Amino acid sequence: MSDFLNTPDVPPAAPHAPGVPVRHTRAKGEPRFPDGPKADPAGSHFERRIRSFQPRRSRVTAGQADALQRLWPSWGLDIDGQRVIDPVELFGNDHPVVLEIGFGMGEATALMAAADPGTNVLAVDVHTPGQGNLLNLADGNGLSNVRVANGDAIILLREMLRPDALDGLRVYFPDPWPKKRHHKRRLIQPEFLSLAATRLKPGAIVHCATDWEPYAEQMLQVLTAHPDFENTQADGGFAARPAFRPLTRFEGQGLDKGHVVNDLLFRRVPHRDR
Repeated sequence: MSDFLNTPDVPPAAPHAPGVPVRHTRAKGEPRFPDGPKADPAGSHFERRIRSFQPRRSRVTAGQADALQRLWPSWGLDIDGQRVIDPVELFGNDHPVVLEIGFGMGEATALMAAADPGTNVLAVDVHTPGQGNLLNLADGNGLSNVRVANGDAIILLREMLRPDALDGLRVYFPDPWPKKRHHKRRLIQPEFLSLAATRLKPGAIVHCATDWEPYAEQMLQVLTAHPDFENTQADGGFAARPAFRPLTRFEGQGLDKGHVVNDLLFRRVPHRDR
């Protein structure tokens, strides 16, 4: 779910039918979205480490393109790693902030934001159509508690968030990288958890979900072994899908195919140096 790259430019002013892909000819070097997300916000400022996401190109509809152009300046964030962000300034309030890494087309994100307007959602993805779709959903439903971030979530955590900035972390259906030689690309690894722990407040919940059982087992293993987290389940196992996490189309398709979906709910324990 966590894939992104910029796609075609803003369409001309001619009317478009909903859902129709945008086709636009642009000059060489012209940005695809002049006022929208950048193609590579961090540029060459940071090392090219192994990525947990696979960039993919996809067409942007007229509605998504319009949302990117219109809303990105106020509701979008390019992860360039060049500044530390202030959540109060970003959202305009001091409500709790949950980071969601990989939101796909944003339907579940929008539903959770609507159900909990007192929680701010900073949603990160690299898939431009999904970014536009979530902005469209947020705008259409008056969800002022959603901000969309474009870029590498590791750079966001490491360079742009202060310690204890987050009240929660959501990672739903990340790329399972099923081949053994690609397991090193999986997001939920001890190093990632150590970084995330520095940005999560004590008591913050890390909520993961996957329909790839071997990855679920790995998640459970690394989270259980990490000293900064404890399982909220008394039996030390997986959790039932909580009511606040909507059943997505992607998940429903997996269930129809016989996939088993596992949720993991772990709590950030108090800092060891306090």
